[in-house]
Amino acid sequence: MIQKFNFEKTGIEGLYLIDPFVAWDNRGYFIKDYSKEIFEQNGIDHNLQEVFYTNSHKGVIRAMHFQREKQQPKLVRCVFGHVYDVVADLRKDSETFGKWSGFDLSEENKKELLVPAGCAHGYLVIEHSIVSYKCAEKFYSEYDDGILWNDKDIAIKWPLDLIGGEKNVILAEKDRNLQTLENFIKKYGGF
Repeated sequence: MIQKFNFEKTGIEGLYLIDPFVAWDNRGYFIKDYSKEIFEQNGIDHNLQEVFYTNSHKGVIRAMHFQREKQQPKLVRCVFGHVYDVVADLRKDSETFGKWSGFDLSEENKKELLVPAGCAHGYLVIEHSIVSYKCAEKFYSEYDDGILWNDKDIAIKWPLDLIGGEKNVILAEKDRNLQTLENFIKKYGGF
């Protein structure tokens, strides 16, 4: 069986939920999750610069990250396990400024997200997971920034019940000290 690429627009401009090319047979499957040519045929310019992988335990929240300068559009796919992936729009001229969308990404559903520049990105690990980031800009640690995962204004509805509640959330120290959306707006006004 073969599944062809499919690009689904979401409620946030430039954010796509993508079904990659997958070919299944008696051995398992072959997957192609990026093709510059196919993306361009669908009106998407995503020039790959770097690829990263994270390996995370159940309960980890990696959120809500962005680069202040040289913003980093990314193609995100859970290659093993299951995550609840969230994107928040930080583009001040966007109709969805301050709004978020969430998606289940898993090895089973093979879906991926194209996260546009100007958006914060993060995810909750539902089960031990490996996540791939195919970035259209290099990572610059001096511009690394983010919004608190539980910011009251963005008000993301994380499915914490799937990890046994908030008491089981695992955060990096840097993620505990991120700014609020309110402070981001005061400091930068948005992207």
